[in-house]
Amino acid sequence: SMQSQIHELAKTLPPPRSHPCFLPFRRGHSSCDNCRSRKVKCHRIPGQEKCQHCLSKNYSCTFVHFVQQATSERKRNSTTARRSRNPSSVPISPITDNGVQNTSPYVMPSGPTLSLVVKYGFYPPITLDTPTRDVLSYLFAPPEDGSSDPNLFNPGRPKSPYAAWGDQALKLEDDVFKSELAFDLMEIYFQIVHSRLPLLNPTQFRNRLRTSLSSNPGTEKPLHPALVATVLAWGTKFSEHPLLIADRQCHNGQSLISKAMINRTRDLAEALKVHRIPNQDHVVIGLLVETLQSQNPDDPSAFHGFWLTAATRHLLDLQINHKSVAAQIPDTEARGTLIFAWWMACICDAYSSLYYRHKPVLDDDDYDIDFYTADPQLSSDGAAPSPREQLEFLGYYRAAHSLARTARQMSRQLWRPITDADGISFETLRTFASALRIWREKYLARVGVPKNYNAGWDFVATVSCFASDAQYHVMWIVLFNALDEFGVKELNENDRSGSPPENVQNRGYIEDAMRRVGEEALNGALRIAALTQVLSANEYLKLDPAVVEFHIIAAGHLLARFGRPEVATCIDGLKQYSHSYEEAGEHAQDIRKTYEQVRNSGVDLNHMAALVKQIAAFPTTTTEPEILPGGHEPMSPSVLGSFQMNGMSSTGILMDVDEETTAFVAAHKNEVCAFQSSRA
Repeated sequence: SMQSQIHELAKTLPPPRSHPCFLPFRRGHSSCDNCRSRKVKCHRIPGQEKCQHCLSKNYSCTFVHFVQQATSERKRNSTTARRSRNPSSVPISPITDNGVQNTSPYVMPSGPTLSLVVKYGFYPPITLDTPTRDVLSYLFAPPEDGSSDPNLFNPGRPKSPYAAWGDQALKLEDDVFKSELAFDLMEIYFQIVHSRLPLLNPTQFRNRLRTSLSSNPGTEKPLHPALVATVLAWGTKFSEHPLLIADRQCHNGQSLISKAMINRTRDLAEALKVHRIPNQDHVVIGLLVETLQSQNPDDPSAFHGFWLTAATRHLLDLQINHKSVAAQIPDTEARGTLIFAWWMACICDAYSSLYYRHKPVLDDDDYDIDFYTADPQLSSDGAAPSPREQLEFLGYYRAAHSLARTARQMSRQLWRPITDADGISFETLRTFASALRIWREKYLARVGVPKNYNAGWDFVATVSCFASDAQYHVMWIVLFNALDEFGVKELNENDRSGSPPENVQNRGYIEDAMRRVGEEALNGALRIAALTQVLSANEYLKLDPAVVEFHIIAAGHLLARFGRPEVATCIDGLKQYSHSYEEAGEHAQDIRKTYEQVRNSGVDLNHMAALVKQIAAFPTTTTEPEILPGGHEPMSPSVLGSFQMNGMSSTGILMDVDEETTAFVAAHKNEVCAFQSSRA
């Protein structure tokens, strides 16, 4: 019949457009209504109108929910497409009758606001061509959380978005004030940080920043935004600007502005791919950001070692480790900066691997480049040489690199899994102890703090010799800690086998070597404590860019584990350090807790516990260095001006470490007597 023919013809027609095969495929929404309601997998064989589940249950296989959802999505998409595409999220202020825009400085935009990274780092984008004024707008933008302290303003007055940063932060709404603050922070950087990390040309940077922020910036390409952010973030750590002082007073000595600047600097560096693209600016930024952030390796937000590794790999990509390539760089300023950056990265990589127990990036045979060399004579106009030139003339780079090679070898041997399991072999222990003593005889008298210290030394020479002195002594502390934690391999094997102690060959020599390491480590900790006392008395630790922070922490922990009252010097030094590095205050609290536990429960040692009684209370294994014949006196005039040192003897000489510690212990006589009685 005609009806039967129509029915058969209908079977050959394509399915309706509402069938799932005609709708956009979405993996999570292709189940039929029955399978969706029962939360089971919808398996449909191509060509069949029903899925296997509906066939088996003789259900009607429908897709009403899926069709409605797809239709709703298409409607939403079409509605969004018809909306205005203006990216600005700030509402337009109404215009008054006199033609003046009516603005309110404290009205926050309604609705959800974008984070600063999205607004400034990605859209609208900050690129290498972005004007420096726009970069300052990002860096000095209000806190992202928008929180305000109600006590800072009258309840009836609208709250400022800057209120969380103190009562002076309202001035950041003025562009002129932002520029003035940027100049102030830049000068702080060059006065304090540049003397320790001379990676920039001060004259060039100052001129380019002033030009970029002037009313007529010209056509010159602006400074790298991340480099500007890094320099200004450093300045916030040490600046005594009224804005920063008010911020610290509101937050127990910590600056929220500085923390925000550091976070925004890292975000900006990541957005501009500083860690991915090798060039000179990115090398400098990476090295400066690494020491700018928290030095606590357990801080999840710091990405400890990330920027140092990125800068090191950039230098390798640029082949600065090849003498032939570095010599062909035509610009002498760029060549000097990259060569200095290479040695800074090389030395920091070695020390960081030893301090924080990871494998170094570089090996001894990864480079053949010469040291940065400079003529020690003054320039024709009588100006003082740069900090970089002074340090090279005094031999600090060569001494630091020699000790860094030992540090690199120690990290590769001490932090291996096999060493953790078996212990340190006696031969390895002797090798490292010998290398450290050789360095002491060759370099310490030249780059350390001698007994005839001259208070007229300039700032660069003073802080550098203090850091070099502490650097050597902390190496013994690291070796002692590893020895106490892992033990000596030969002794461990004998103990595991259950053999009598006398079965160990050369046991007397092994124990004597362990005792000597203990004496050197304790002497080093006392020496660092004495140096810390001098630096603290002059409040120099407030101005130190984390160069000796680890040394003071390591010395403090060792003195605390020995129950020595001299630990108070390290605790006070770390409290002063916390002015710029918050984690230093946390370390000070941990050291104090360890000291109190030891005073109540005894010395906190493992493999070295049996030998601690053989270590003298005031070991003198390491003699005080004198300036050897032919050695160089530090140069003047001063980079930051002359200064007077506290903690000196009546003759103006830096106190001997034994005199320093003896004078300190005299105030804790009862504690020392109790400590010695507990060891007897």
